[in-house]
Amino acid sequence: MSTHIPDRTGSKRSRSRSPPPWRHPQKLPRRNDERDHQSRSYGNRGGGRGTNMREQSRLNQLQEDERMREWVAQEDTFVLKQAKKKAEIRVKEGRAKPIDWLTVTLRVIDPTRDPLDDEIADSELDLVHPDGVFEGLSQTQLGDLEKDIDTFLNLETNPKNRDFWKTMKIVCRDRQKTSAPEGRALNSVAADINKLLSPKSYEQLEVLETQVRRKLDSNEPIDTDYWEELLRSLTVWKARAKIKKVYQAVISGRVRALRQQQREEAESVRTKLAPLAPVIRTDAAAMTNVDEENMDLDPEPLLQLLPEDKALGILDEDAFLDQVARDRERILKMGFVPLRQRLSEKSSNQVVTQAKQTPVAAVSTRFSAIPNDDFSQATKALYEREVARGVSENEEIFTGEEAVSTLSLPKWANKYRPRKPRYFNRVQMGYEWNKYNQTHYDHDNPPPKVVQGYKFNIFYPDLIDKTKAPTYRIEREHGRKRGQSFVPAGEEDTCLIRFIAGPPYEDIAFRIVDKEWDYSAKRERGFKSSFDKVCTTRRMLFESIN
Repeated sequence: MSTHIPDRTGSKRSRSRSPPPWRHPQKLPRRNDERDHQSRSYGNRGGGRGTNMREQSRLNQLQEDERMREWVAQEDTFVLKQAKKKAEIRVKEGRAKPIDWLTVTLRVIDPTRDPLDDEIADSELDLVHPDGVFEGLSQTQLGDLEKDIDTFLNLETNPKNRDFWKTMKIVCRDRQKTSAPEGRALNSVAADINKLLSPKSYEQLEVLETQVRRKLDSNEPIDTDYWEELLRSLTVWKARAKIKKVYQAVISGRVRALRQQQREEAESVRTKLAPLAPVIRTDAAAMTNVDEENMDLDPEPLLQLLPEDKALGILDEDAFLDQVARDRERILKMGFVPLRQRLSEKSSNQVVTQAKQTPVAAVSTRFSAIPNDDFSQATKALYEREVARGVSENEEIFTGEEAVSTLSLPKWANKYRPRKPRYFNRVQMGYEWNKYNQTHYDHDNPPPKVVQGYKFNIFYPDLIDKTKAPTYRIEREHGRKRGQSFVPAGEEDTCLIRFIAGPPYEDIAFRIVDKEWDYSAKRERGFKSSFDKVCTTRRMLFESIN
Protein backbone atom coordinates (compact mmCIF):
# COMPACT_ATOMS: atom_id res chain seq x y z
CA MET A 1 0.00 0.00 0.00
CA SER A 2 1.49 3.08 -1.07
CA THR A 3 1.30 6.25 0.99
CA HIS A 4 1.23 9.69 -0.71
CA ILE A 5 3.11 12.33 1.19
CA PRO A 6 2.21 15.85 0.05
CA ASP A 7 4.99 18.11 -0.99
CA ARG A 8 5.25 21.00 1.53
CA THR A 9 8.15 22.71 -0.02
CA GLY A 10 6.10 25.39 -1.82
CA SER A 11 3.07 25.41 0.40
CA LYS A 12 4.19 28.48 2.30
CA ARG A 13 4.86 30.45 -0.83
CA SER A 14 1.61 29.39 -2.35
CA ARG A 15 -0.26 30.47 0.75
CA SER A 16 1.44 33.79 0.73
CA ARG A 17 0.81 34.36 -2.91
CA SER A 18 -2.85 33.49 -3.07
CA PRO A 19 -4.52 32.33 0.06
CA PRO A 20 -7.57 30.29 -0.36
CA PRO A 21 -10.90 31.98 -0.24
CA TRP A 22 -11.70 30.64 3.19
CA ARG A 23 -8.51 32.25 4.55
CA HIS A 24 -9.30 35.87 3.37
CA PRO A 25 -9.83 38.25 6.33
CA GLN A 26 -13.43 39.40 6.50
CA LYS A 27 -13.04 42.31 9.01
CA LEU A 28 -10.44 44.34 7.11
CA PRO A 29 -12.86 46.08 4.77
CA ARG A 30 -15.17 46.92 7.71
CA ARG A 31 -12.28 48.48 9.58
CA ASN A 32 -11.37 50.62 6.56
CA ASP A 33 -14.98 51.70 6.08
CA GLU A 34 -15.13 52.86 9.68
CA ARG A 35 -11.96 54.91 9.18
CA ASP A 36 -13.41 56.51 6.05
CA HIS A 37 -16.67 57.23 7.86
CA GLN A 38 -14.82 58.76 10.79
CA SER A 39 -12.71 60.93 8.52
CA ARG A 40 -15.81 62.16 6.70
CA SER A 41 -17.55 62.83 10.02
CA TYR A 42 -14.58 64.84 11.27
CA GLY A 43 -14.51 66.85 8.05
CA ASN A 44 -18.22 67.65 8.19
CA ARG A 45 -17.97 68.60 11.83
CA GLY A 46 -15.12 71.04 11.15
CA GLY A 47 -17.03 72.67 8.25
CA GLY A 48 -20.16 73.19 10.40
CA ARG A 49 -18.10 74.81 13.12
CA GLY A 50 -16.63 77.29 10.63
CA THR A 51 -20.06 78.12 9.26
CA ASN A 52 -21.42 78.80 12.75
CA MET A 53 -18.50 81.08 13.57
CA ARG A 54 -19.04 83.12 10.41
CA GLU A 55 -22.77 83.42 11.14
CA GLN A 56 -22.11 84.53 14.71
CA SER A 57 -19.57 87.10 13.53
CA ARG A 58 -22.09 88.51 11.07
CA LEU A 59 -24.77 88.77 13.79
CA ASN A 60 -22.33 90.50 16.12
CA GLN A 61 -21.48 92.99 13.39
CA LEU A 62 -25.17 93.72 12.77
CA GLN A 63 -25.76 94.26 16.48
CA GLU A 64 -22.76 96.58 16.69
CA ASP A 65 -24.03 98.57 13.70
CA GLU A 66 -27.46 98.84 15.31
CA ARG A 67 -25.97 100.07 18.59
CA MET A 68 -23.89 102.61 16.67
CA ARG A 69 -26.97 103.88 14.83
CA GLU A 70 -28.86 104.24 18.11
CA TRP A 71 -25.96 106.11 19.67
CA VAL A 72 -25.72 108.48 16.69
CA ALA A 73 -29.49 109.04 16.79
CA GLN A 74 -29.35 109.87 20.50
CA GLU A 75 -26.44 112.20 19.90
CA ASP A 76 -28.33 113.98 17.11
CA THR A 77 -31.41 114.28 19.33
CA PHE A 78 -29.34 115.82 22.12
CA VAL A 79 -27.67 118.29 19.73
CA LEU A 80 -31.07 119.23 18.29
CA LYS A 81 -32.58 119.91 21.72
CA GLN A 82 -29.61 122.04 22.73
CA ALA A 83 -29.82 124.04 19.50
CA LYS A 84 -33.51 124.75 20.12
CA LYS A 85 -32.88 125.80 23.73
CA LYS A 86 -30.09 128.15 22.68
CA ALA A 87 -32.40 129.73 20.12
CA GLU A 88 -35.08 130.29 22.77
CA ILE A 89 -32.57 131.92 25.12
CA ARG A 90 -31.33 134.29 22.40
CA VAL A 91 -34.90 135.28 21.53
CA LYS A 92 -35.72 135.95 25.18
CA GLU A 93 -32.59 138.08 25.65
CA GLY A 94 -33.24 140.08 22.48
CA ARG A 95 -30.19 138.94 20.51
CA ALA A 96 -31.91 136.48 18.20
CA LYS A 97 -30.56 135.48 14.81
CA PRO A 98 -32.90 134.84 11.86
CA ILE A 99 -32.78 131.08 12.42
CA ASP A 100 -33.87 131.60 16.04
CA TRP A 101 -37.18 133.20 15.03
CA LEU A 102 -37.96 130.19 12.84
CA THR A 103 -37.02 127.80 15.64
CA VAL A 104 -39.32 129.55 18.12
CA THR A 105 -42.18 129.39 15.61
CA LEU A 106 -41.66 125.65 15.17
CA ARG A 107 -41.64 125.21 18.96
CA VAL A 108 -45.37 125.95 19.18
CA ILE A 109 -46.36 123.22 16.68
CA ASP A 110 -43.54 120.75 17.37
CA PRO A 111 -45.14 117.32 18.01
CA THR A 112 -41.93 116.06 19.66
CA ARG A 113 -41.87 118.86 22.23
CA ASP A 114 -42.28 117.96 25.88
CA PRO A 115 -43.73 120.94 27.82
CA LEU A 116 -42.14 119.61 31.02
CA ASP A 117 -38.69 120.20 29.52
CA ASP A 118 -39.40 123.86 28.72
CA GLU A 119 -37.22 126.27 30.65
CA ILE A 120 -38.84 129.37 29.09
CA ALA A 121 -42.59 129.96 28.97
CA ASP A 122 -44.33 130.69 25.68
CA SER A 123 -45.45 134.08 26.96
CA GLU A 124 -41.82 135.18 27.37
CA LEU A 125 -40.98 134.58 23.70
CA ASP A 126 -41.84 137.01 20.93
CA LEU A 127 -43.15 135.68 17.64
CA VAL A 128 -42.31 136.89 14.15
CA HIS A 129 -44.03 135.87 10.94
CA PRO A 130 -41.68 133.34 9.28
CA ASP A 131 -42.01 135.09 5.94
CA GLY A 132 -40.96 138.34 7.58
CA VAL A 133 -37.73 136.80 8.88
CA PHE A 134 -36.32 136.88 5.35
CA GLU A 135 -37.16 140.58 4.90
CA GLY A 136 -34.14 142.84 4.57
CA LEU A 137 -31.50 140.10 4.68
CA SER A 138 -28.45 140.41 2.46
CA GLN A 139 -27.10 137.67 0.22
CA THR A 140 -24.54 136.69 2.85
CA GLN A 141 -27.16 136.54 5.60
CA LEU A 142 -29.48 134.49 3.41
CA GLY A 143 -26.64 132.07 2.69
CA ASP A 144 -25.89 131.69 6.40
CA LEU A 145 -29.58 131.19 7.10
CA GLU A 146 -29.79 128.42 4.50
CA LYS A 147 -26.85 126.65 6.16
CA ASP A 148 -28.59 126.86 9.52
CA ILE A 149 -31.78 125.48 7.97
CA ASP A 150 -29.80 122.57 6.49
CA THR A 151 -28.37 121.85 9.94
CA PHE A 152 -31.83 121.52 11.47
CA LEU A 153 -33.02 119.57 8.43
CA ASN A 154 -30.25 117.01 8.94
CA LEU A 155 -30.94 116.67 12.66
CA GLU A 156 -34.74 116.47 12.51
CA THR A 157 -36.39 113.07 12.17
CA ASN A 158 -40.04 114.00 12.65
CA PRO A 159 -41.81 114.27 9.24
CA LYS A 160 -43.81 117.36 10.24
CA ASN A 161 -40.73 119.23 11.43
CA ARG A 162 -38.75 118.22 8.35
CA ASP A 163 -41.55 119.51 6.15
CA PHE A 164 -41.39 122.84 8.01
CA TRP A 165 -37.65 123.22 7.39
CA LYS A 166 -38.02 122.16 3.74
CA THR A 167 -40.60 124.91 3.31
CA MET A 168 -38.26 127.45 4.90
CA LYS A 169 -35.47 126.36 2.57
CA ILE A 170 -37.65 126.89 -0.50
CA VAL A 171 -38.50 130.43 0.59
CA CYS A 172 -34.87 131.16 1.49
CA ARG A 173 -33.61 130.05 -1.92
CA ASP A 174 -36.28 132.11 -3.64
CA ARG A 175 -35.22 135.19 -1.67
CA GLN A 176 -31.62 134.55 -2.64
CA LYS A 177 -32.62 134.41 -6.28
CA THR A 178 -34.80 137.52 -6.23
CA SER A 179 -32.33 139.59 -4.19
CA ALA A 180 -29.41 138.75 -6.47
CA PRO A 181 -28.37 141.45 -8.97
CA GLU A 182 -29.72 139.43 -11.89
CA GLY A 183 -33.03 138.82 -10.15
CA ARG A 184 -33.83 142.31 -8.91
CA ALA A 185 -35.18 143.48 -12.24
CA LEU A 186 -38.30 141.34 -12.42
CA ASN A 187 -39.94 141.21 -15.79
CA SER A 188 -43.62 141.83 -16.36
CA VAL A 189 -44.36 138.11 -16.66
CA ALA A 190 -43.01 137.38 -13.16
CA ALA A 191 -44.95 140.32 -11.75
CA ASP A 192 -48.17 139.08 -13.36
CA ILE A 193 -47.58 135.57 -12.02
CA ASN A 194 -47.02 136.84 -8.48
CA LYS A 195 -50.15 138.96 -8.72
CA LEU A 196 -52.09 135.88 -9.84
CA LEU A 197 -50.79 133.52 -7.15
CA SER A 198 -50.53 135.76 -4.08
CA PRO A 199 -54.24 135.75 -3.07
CA LYS A 200 -54.72 131.99 -3.49
CA SER A 201 -54.83 129.51 -0.65
CA TYR A 202 -52.70 126.39 -0.37
CA GLU A 203 -55.48 124.13 -1.64
CA GLN A 204 -56.12 126.38 -4.65
CA LEU A 205 -52.42 126.40 -5.47
CA GLU A 206 -52.31 122.60 -5.38
CA VAL A 207 -55.19 122.40 -7.86
CA LEU A 208 -53.51 124.95 -10.10
CA GLU A 209 -50.22 123.03 -9.93
CA THR A 210 -51.95 119.87 -11.15
CA GLN A 211 -53.43 121.78 -14.06
CA VAL A 212 -50.08 123.32 -14.99
CA ARG A 213 -48.30 119.95 -14.93
CA ARG A 214 -51.03 118.46 -17.09
CA LYS A 215 -50.60 121.37 -19.47
CA LEU A 216 -46.85 120.83 -19.75
CA ASP A 217 -47.25 117.08 -20.31
CA SER A 218 -49.71 117.61 -23.15
CA ASN A 219 -48.72 117.95 -26.78
CA GLU A 220 -50.46 121.29 -27.21
CA PRO A 221 -48.50 124.18 -28.72
CA ILE A 222 -47.86 126.34 -25.62
CA ASP A 223 -45.35 128.87 -24.36
CA THR A 224 -43.12 126.47 -22.44
CA ASP A 225 -41.07 129.20 -20.76
CA TYR A 226 -44.16 130.85 -19.31
CA TRP A 227 -45.66 127.63 -17.96
CA GLU A 228 -42.35 126.47 -16.47
CA GLU A 229 -41.93 129.83 -14.76
CA LEU A 230 -45.48 129.52 -13.47
CA LEU A 231 -44.71 126.05 -12.12
CA ARG A 232 -41.58 127.31 -10.35
CA SER A 233 -43.50 130.21 -8.83
CA LEU A 234 -46.21 127.80 -7.73
CA THR A 235 -43.67 125.90 -5.63
CA VAL A 236 -42.62 129.11 -3.88
CA TRP A 237 -46.14 130.37 -3.29
CA LYS A 238 -47.20 126.97 -1.98
CA ALA A 239 -44.40 127.24 0.56
CA ARG A 240 -45.54 130.74 1.53
CA ALA A 241 -49.14 129.59 1.86
CA LYS A 242 -47.99 126.74 4.08
CA ILE A 243 -46.03 129.22 6.20
CA LYS A 244 -49.13 131.36 6.52
CA LYS A 245 -51.17 128.39 7.75
CA VAL A 246 -48.48 127.47 10.26
CA TYR A 247 -48.27 131.00 11.62
CA GLN A 248 -52.04 131.29 11.89
CA ALA A 249 -52.06 128.06 13.90
CA VAL A 250 -49.31 129.45 16.13
CA ILE A 251 -51.14 132.72 16.72
CA SER A 252 -54.43 130.94 17.39
CA GLY A 253 -52.75 128.79 20.01
CA ARG A 254 -51.14 131.82 21.63
CA VAL A 255 -54.47 133.69 21.70
CA ARG A 256 -56.28 130.73 23.26
CA ALA A 257 -53.62 130.46 25.95
CA LEU A 258 -53.79 134.18 26.73
CA ARG A 259 -57.58 134.15 26.93
CA GLN A 260 -57.48 131.19 29.27
CA GLN A 261 -54.94 132.99 31.43
CA GLN A 262 -57.12 136.11 31.51
CA ARG A 263 -60.16 134.08 32.52
CA GLU A 264 -58.23 132.45 35.35
CA GLU A 265 -56.91 135.80 36.56
CA ALA A 266 -60.38 137.36 36.37
CA GLU A 267 -61.87 134.46 38.30
CA SER A 268 -59.15 134.79 40.93
CA VAL A 269 -59.83 138.51 41.37
CA ARG A 270 -63.57 137.93 41.55
CA THR A 271 -63.05 135.29 44.23
CA LYS A 272 -60.98 137.70 46.30
CA LEU A 273 -63.54 140.52 45.94
CA ALA A 274 -66.59 138.33 46.56
CA PRO A 275 -66.67 138.91 50.34
CA LEU A 276 -66.32 142.67 49.88
CA ALA A 277 -68.91 143.40 47.21
CA PRO A 278 -72.01 141.68 45.83
CA VAL A 279 -71.40 139.67 42.71
CA ILE A 280 -73.56 140.52 39.75
CA ARG A 281 -74.29 137.22 38.10
CA THR A 282 -74.79 137.20 34.38
CA ASP A 283 -76.16 134.62 32.06
CA ALA A 284 -73.22 132.37 31.20
CA ALA A 285 -74.84 131.19 28.01
CA ALA A 286 -75.25 134.75 26.79
CA MET A 287 -71.64 135.55 27.61
CA THR A 288 -70.36 132.64 25.55
CA ASN A 289 -72.21 133.92 22.49
CA VAL A 290 -70.29 137.18 22.50
CA ASP A 291 -67.78 137.26 19.70
CA GLU A 292 -64.88 139.16 21.20
CA GLU A 293 -63.09 139.53 17.91
CA ASN A 294 -66.05 141.27 16.24
CA MET A 295 -66.70 143.77 19.00
CA ASP A 296 -66.80 147.39 17.92
CA LEU A 297 -63.45 148.86 18.95
CA ASP A 298 -63.90 152.23 17.24
CA PRO A 299 -63.93 155.22 19.59
CA GLU A 300 -66.99 157.35 20.10
CA PRO A 301 -67.36 159.97 17.33
CA LEU A 302 -66.26 163.45 18.33
CA LEU A 303 -68.58 166.38 17.78
CA GLN A 304 -65.70 168.80 17.37
CA LEU A 305 -61.99 168.67 16.63
CA LEU A 306 -59.72 168.77 19.64
CA PRO A 307 -57.19 171.63 19.82
CA GLU A 308 -54.19 169.29 19.78
CA ASP A 309 -55.50 167.63 16.60
CA LYS A 310 -55.81 170.82 14.57
CA ALA A 311 -52.11 170.79 13.72
CA LEU A 312 -52.30 167.34 12.13
CA GLY A 313 -52.05 166.92 8.39
CA ILE A 314 -55.17 166.38 6.31
CA LEU A 315 -55.53 162.92 4.77
CA ASP A 316 -58.48 161.75 2.69
CA GLU A 317 -60.17 158.42 3.36
CA ASP A 318 -58.73 156.50 0.39
CA ALA A 319 -55.15 157.49 1.16
CA PHE A 320 -55.68 156.68 4.83
CA LEU A 321 -57.08 153.21 4.07
CA ASP A 322 -54.20 152.47 1.69
CA GLN A 323 -51.70 153.49 4.35
CA VAL A 324 -53.44 151.33 6.96
CA ALA A 325 -53.43 148.34 4.60
CA ARG A 326 -49.71 148.73 3.94
CA ASP A 327 -48.93 149.11 7.62
CA ARG A 328 -50.98 146.05 8.50
CA GLU A 329 -49.25 143.94 5.89
CA ARG A 330 -45.83 145.06 7.10
CA ILE A 331 -46.67 144.45 10.76
CA LEU A 332 -48.14 141.02 10.04
CA LYS A 333 -44.90 139.99 8.39
CA MET A 334 -42.47 141.67 10.74
CA GLY A 335 -44.28 140.76 13.96
CA PHE A 336 -42.49 142.31 16.94
CA VAL A 337 -39.42 143.48 15.03
CA PRO A 338 -40.57 147.10 14.40
CA LEU A 339 -41.25 147.50 18.11
CA ARG A 340 -37.52 147.12 18.81
CA GLN A 341 -36.62 150.45 17.21
CA ARG A 342 -34.66 152.68 19.51
CA LEU A 343 -35.96 156.03 20.61
CA SER A 344 -32.70 157.54 19.42
CA GLU A 345 -33.68 156.71 15.86
CA LYS A 346 -36.46 159.23 16.09
CA SER A 347 -35.91 162.90 15.54
CA SER A 348 -33.97 164.49 18.35
CA ASN A 349 -36.44 167.35 18.59
CA GLN A 350 -39.42 165.04 19.01
CA VAL A 351 -40.93 165.50 22.45
CA VAL A 352 -42.99 162.86 24.16
CA THR A 353 -46.32 164.45 24.99
CA GLN A 354 -46.92 164.67 28.70
CA ALA A 355 -49.88 162.61 29.83
CA LYS A 356 -52.86 163.89 31.73
CA GLN A 357 -52.67 164.37 35.47
CA THR A 358 -54.90 161.36 36.08
CA PRO A 359 -52.64 158.58 37.41
CA VAL A 360 -54.30 155.83 35.39
CA ALA A 361 -54.12 157.80 32.17
CA ALA A 362 -50.52 158.75 32.80
CA VAL A 363 -49.44 155.21 33.54
CA SER A 364 -51.18 153.66 30.55
CA THR A 365 -49.89 156.33 28.18
CA ARG A 366 -46.33 156.00 29.39
CA PHE A 367 -46.10 152.23 29.08
CA SER A 368 -47.92 151.97 25.78
CA ALA A 369 -45.66 154.56 24.18
CA ILE A 370 -42.22 153.15 24.97
CA PRO A 371 -41.40 150.35 22.51
CA ASN A 372 -38.30 148.91 24.18
CA ASP A 373 -39.54 148.77 27.73
CA ASP A 374 -38.59 146.41 30.53
CA PHE A 375 -41.57 144.23 31.46
CA SER A 376 -39.85 141.62 33.62
CA GLN A 377 -41.64 140.24 36.65
CA ALA A 378 -39.21 141.89 39.05
CA THR A 379 -39.70 145.28 37.43
CA LYS A 380 -43.45 144.85 37.45
CA ALA A 381 -43.45 144.08 41.16
CA LEU A 382 -41.30 147.12 41.98
CA TYR A 383 -43.45 149.36 39.83
CA GLU A 384 -46.71 148.13 41.36
CA ARG A 385 -45.29 148.67 44.83
CA GLU A 386 -44.44 152.28 44.00
CA VAL A 387 -47.84 152.87 42.40
CA ALA A 388 -49.52 151.55 45.54
CA ARG A 389 -47.90 154.36 47.53
CA GLY A 390 -49.77 156.86 45.38
CA VAL A 391 -49.11 160.58 45.24
CA SER A 392 -49.51 163.16 47.97
CA GLU A 393 -51.64 166.29 47.79
CA ASN A 394 -48.87 168.46 46.38
CA GLU A 395 -47.53 165.87 43.93
CA GLU A 396 -48.39 164.87 40.39
CA ILE A 397 -47.19 162.03 38.19
CA PHE A 398 -44.35 163.15 35.96
CA THR A 399 -43.83 161.54 32.54
CA GLY A 400 -41.76 164.14 30.72
CA GLU A 401 -39.42 161.64 29.08
CA GLU A 402 -37.20 162.85 26.26
CA ALA A 403 -35.56 161.01 23.40
CA VAL A 404 -31.94 160.16 24.16
CA SER A 405 -29.47 160.97 21.40
CA THR A 406 -26.63 158.47 21.06
CA LEU A 407 -23.97 158.35 18.37
CA SER A 408 -23.61 154.57 18.44
CA LEU A 409 -24.87 151.49 20.19
CA PRO A 410 -23.17 150.50 23.45
CA LYS A 411 -20.49 147.83 23.27
CA TRP A 412 -22.62 145.36 25.19
CA ALA A 413 -25.59 145.63 22.78
CA ASN A 414 -24.62 142.41 20.99
CA LYS A 415 -24.49 140.47 24.25
CA TYR A 416 -27.54 141.82 26.07
CA ARG A 417 -30.85 143.13 24.81
CA PRO A 418 -30.93 146.90 25.42
CA ARG A 419 -34.04 147.88 27.33
CA LYS A 420 -35.56 151.03 28.74
CA PRO A 421 -35.93 150.98 32.53
CA ARG A 422 -39.35 151.43 34.04
CA TYR A 423 -39.98 154.42 36.26
CA PHE A 424 -42.60 156.07 38.42
CA ASN A 425 -41.73 159.74 38.82
CA ARG A 426 -43.43 162.53 40.70
CA VAL A 427 -43.25 166.29 40.31
CA GLN A 428 -43.74 168.38 43.43
CA MET A 429 -45.98 171.41 42.92
CA GLY A 430 -46.52 174.31 45.29
CA TYR A 431 -46.98 178.02 45.72
CA GLU A 432 -44.08 180.42 45.54
CA TRP A 433 -44.68 183.24 47.98
CA ASN A 434 -42.31 185.84 46.65
CA LYS A 435 -42.87 189.56 47.10
CA TYR A 436 -45.00 189.86 43.98
CA ASN A 437 -47.27 186.98 44.94
CA GLN A 438 -47.52 188.21 48.53
CA THR A 439 -48.70 191.52 47.19
CA HIS A 440 -51.24 190.26 44.65
CA TYR A 441 -52.40 186.93 46.16
CA ASP A 442 -53.44 185.49 49.50
CA HIS A 443 -54.31 182.06 50.88
CA ASP A 444 -57.91 182.37 49.77
CA ASN A 445 -56.82 183.39 46.28
CA PRO A 446 -53.48 181.61 45.82
CA PRO A 447 -51.10 182.15 42.90
CA PRO A 448 -50.60 179.49 40.21
CA LYS A 449 -48.66 176.45 41.30
CA VAL A 450 -45.09 176.11 40.15
CA VAL A 451 -42.66 173.21 40.05
CA GLN A 452 -40.76 172.92 43.30
CA GLY A 453 -38.98 169.64 42.81
CA TYR A 454 -38.91 166.13 41.37
CA LYS A 455 -38.81 162.64 42.77
CA PHE A 456 -37.46 160.02 40.39
CA ASN A 457 -37.96 156.30 40.98
CA ILE A 458 -36.19 154.30 38.28
CA PHE A 459 -36.02 150.54 38.48
CA TYR A 460 -32.94 148.51 37.52
CA PRO A 461 -33.68 145.00 38.87
CA ASP A 462 -31.69 143.18 36.17
CA LEU A 463 -28.56 145.30 36.38
CA ILE A 464 -25.55 143.12 35.61
CA ASP A 465 -23.05 144.91 37.84
CA LYS A 466 -24.93 145.89 40.99
CA THR A 467 -21.76 147.17 42.66
CA LYS A 468 -21.85 150.30 40.49
CA ALA A 469 -24.75 152.60 41.25
CA PRO A 470 -26.41 154.34 38.29
CA THR A 471 -25.35 157.95 37.81
CA TYR A 472 -26.86 161.06 36.27
CA ARG A 473 -25.77 164.21 34.50
CA ILE A 474 -27.35 167.49 33.46
CA GLU A 475 -27.42 168.39 29.75
CA ARG A 476 -28.16 171.93 28.57
CA GLU A 477 -28.81 172.70 24.91
CA HIS A 478 -27.17 175.29 22.66
CA GLY A 479 -24.07 175.62 24.80
CA ARG A 480 -25.91 177.19 27.71
CA LYS A 481 -24.08 176.94 31.02
CA ARG A 482 -25.27 176.77 34.58
CA GLY A 483 -26.83 180.02 35.73
CA GLN A 484 -27.32 181.38 32.20
CA SER A 485 -30.79 182.07 30.81
CA PHE A 486 -31.77 182.36 27.16
CA VAL A 487 -35.55 182.61 27.60
CA PRO A 488 -37.65 185.79 27.84
CA ALA A 489 -38.60 187.24 31.19
CA GLY A 490 -41.36 185.35 32.94
CA GLU A 491 -40.36 182.00 31.49
CA GLU A 492 -38.11 179.31 32.92
CA ASP A 493 -35.18 177.53 31.36
CA THR A 494 -35.31 173.77 31.07
CA CYS A 495 -32.62 171.13 30.86
CA LEU A 496 -32.29 167.37 30.56
CA ILE A 497 -31.42 165.12 33.45
CA ARG A 498 -29.97 161.92 32.04
CA PHE A 499 -29.73 158.72 34.08
CA ILE A 500 -26.94 156.32 33.12
CA ALA A 501 -26.69 152.70 34.23
CA GLY A 502 -24.86 149.65 33.00
CA PRO A 503 -26.00 146.76 30.85
CA PRO A 504 -28.65 145.81 29.92
CA TYR A 505 -30.28 149.21 30.46
CA GLU A 506 -30.26 152.15 28.07
CA ASP A 507 -29.93 155.73 29.17
CA ILE A 508 -33.13 157.56 29.98
CA ALA A 509 -33.66 161.33 30.17
CA PHE A 510 -36.34 163.75 31.42
CA ARG A 511 -36.87 167.45 30.82
CA ILE A 512 -36.97 169.42 34.05
CA VAL A 513 -36.93 173.03 35.14
CA ASP A 514 -33.37 174.32 35.35
CA LYS A 515 -33.07 175.85 38.80
CA GLU A 516 -30.56 175.74 41.60
CA TRP A 517 -30.91 172.70 43.81
CA ASP A 518 -31.23 172.81 47.56
CA TYR A 519 -28.38 170.78 49.07
CA SER A 520 -29.35 171.53 52.67
CA ALA A 521 -29.90 168.79 55.23
CA LYS A 522 -33.36 169.94 56.22
CA ARG A 523 -35.96 167.26 56.76
CA GLU A 524 -38.16 166.62 53.72
CA ARG A 525 -36.06 169.00 51.66
CA GLY A 526 -32.70 169.10 49.98
CA PHE A 527 -31.00 166.55 47.78
CA LYS A 528 -31.15 162.76 48.22
CA SER A 529 -29.66 160.05 46.09
CA SER A 530 -29.83 156.34 46.95
CA PHE A 531 -29.50 152.96 45.31
CA ASP A 532 -30.99 149.98 47.13
CA LYS A 533 -29.03 146.91 46.10
CA VAL A 534 -31.31 144.55 47.98
CA CYS A 535 -34.42 145.52 46.07
CA THR A 536 -32.38 146.43 42.98
CA THR A 537 -34.18 149.74 42.64
CA ARG A 538 -32.92 153.16 41.71
CA ARG A 539 -34.50 156.04 43.60
CA MET A 540 -33.35 159.61 43.27
CA LEU A 541 -34.95 162.63 44.96
CA PHE A 542 -34.35 166.10 43.59
CA GLU A 543 -36.02 169.18 44.97
CA SER A 544 -35.60 172.71 43.76
CA ILE A 545 -35.64 175.67 46.12
CA ASN A 546 -38.33 178.34 46.11
